[in-house]
Amino acid sequence: MAKHVEYEKVGSEYLEHRQLKRGAAGWVLLAGLGVSYVISGDFAGWNFGLAQGGWGGLLVATILMGAMYTCMVFGLAELAAALPVAGAGYGFARRALGPLGGFATGIAILVEYAIAPAAIVVFIGDYVQALGLFGLTSSWPVYLVCYAIFVGVHLVGVGEALRLMFVITGVAVVALIAFAVGMVPKFDSAKLFDVGDGSFLPFGVTGALGALVYAIWFFLAVEGVPLAAEEARDPKKDMPRGIIGAMLALLVFAAAILVLAPGGAGSAALMSSGNPLPEAVRAAYGGDNALARVVNYVGLAGLVASFFSIIFAYSRQLFALSRAGYLPRWLSKTGKRKTPYLALIVPGTIGFVLAAVLKSGATLINVAVFGAALSYVLMMVSHIVLRVREPGLARPYRTPGGVVTTGVALVLAVAAVVATFFVDELAAGITAGIVVVALAYYWFHSRHHLVAAAPEEEFAAIAQAEGELKG
Repeated sequence: MAKHVEYEKVGSEYLEHRQLKRGAAGWVLLAGLGVSYVISGDFAGWNFGLAQGGWGGLLVATILMGAMYTCMVFGLAELAAALPVAGAGYGFARRALGPLGGFATGIAILVEYAIAPAAIVVFIGDYVQALGLFGLTSSWPVYLVCYAIFVGVHLVGVGEALRLMFVITGVAVVALIAFAVGMVPKFDSAKLFDVGDGSFLPFGVTGALGALVYAIWFFLAVEGVPLAAEEARDPKKDMPRGIIGAMLALLVFAAAILVLAPGGAGSAALMSSGNPLPEAVRAAYGGDNALARVVNYVGLAGLVASFFSIIFAYSRQLFALSRAGYLPRWLSKTGKRKTPYLALIVPGTIGFVLAAVLKSGATLINVAVFGAALSYVLMMVSHIVLRVREPGLARPYRTPGGVVTTGVALVLAVAAVVATFFVDELAAGITAGIVVVALAYYWFHSRHHLVAAAPEEEFAAIAQAEGELKG
């Protein structure tokens, strides 16, 4: 086993109380899950990049981040098919980089998925207030209701949750199509460049670098599809199809929104908006109209879809880390319906408190993005290490371009990490602080109490044993 760690034996009942429902999702549902994770980023969040870099800067940033995610998705498709475990990124890095690297990757992913719903629920509150629903003067009741309802649905069962997610995501896609069709007649390329001095890069290369953080919002969390590996019907086939299919759809949505929203309303009108798509329609048409109301109401479906699905993601990452003993083991217990109820409820409670106290979607986005970018660096390093060190590993799907493809993603992920410091040092510092505290917990406690029977640890143990035999 790995050096500097200690494993404890557990009885058969340990894993019996930590089982997920297998065979609940085929590749279509997985692709829907991938789109669902991300689709809120089309409705809010990306537009803050207009203030950082102008439209040209955000365009450059979106092209770079689109390339990063596409390359990364090809790498993750290979890893998820070869190592189909609920720990996903933690499991991949555990195999390639050892227990410390695996835990660091898992914590970075957990930061992303625990914080992103808090950011999204703030945007949901903004949309609800913009609609004037329920006469609310504060959004915290919206936050509470959202967490209570959608954590509750996940507690019922994964199959039910994924199917409901698929329907909500379909409604959101209809809203995006309606928005795009309605904005085409109002498009004027001159409106794209009404920020700063009117040039393509009004804030220079630095502005484009700062916009990377918000361009990520068009794709943030698609990498969460492999977290459903233990609940997929045939992960070796379904994982690559699902995650690649989702990424292709997201590229189309990002291009349409980035061009048509600022091109119809003007970049300046959207760069600080909490609900940019309805505001884009109103600005383009000179006031409120039926399309703006439809996009506003149905746009809530997009925000809800991502909020709902990322709850699934954080619960599976926390479940896997807890099951293996890296985090307190009681967090990974599953109920009669084979859902990790504590891994759903505890981060949900933390997310609600953060949203209610901070009330800043932009700040929360930056914390989530820093965690995400850090995990991308570690996962791409893991792909490259496994290709070099374990060329004989069974790979039902192989990344086109191999390590060159994931090398491109790695370089761009490092740029995204750097960009977070440029945009929001506080958010980067918060994320770094969480990771440091987690690593201290690992060093002083959990590395002495790991669970060898956890699937991610078994995969690594088998690989180490095979290596020793060959040696």
